[in-house]
Amino acid sequence: MDTNQLKLLRKLMEIEFCLVETNLYLDTHPSDERAIRLHNTLAKELKELEYEYTTNYGPLTHQNMSRCPWEYIKGPWPWEIEYCGCD
Repeated sequence: MDTNQLKLLRKLMEIEFCLVETNLYLDTHPSDERAIRLHNTLAKELKELEYEYTTNYGPLTHQNMSRCPWEYIKGPWPWEIEYCGCD
């Protein structure tokens, strides 16, 4: 796994975490327009990064597979990914 792939995976995880947090916040503050804008911006960024990742490295989940349904076996499993500490 190359450094760019690891950086992209890390960014995806960070944005997914932020989306969960903004979603939880919006559960109790549904009319906070600033939080809504932030959540929508993060959702758009996540979608773009997921597209970039799947285009360059293959599917992230079984639901992202449009080609061969067994394509996920080609890449490393999540526990096989070593974090290099690069940012």
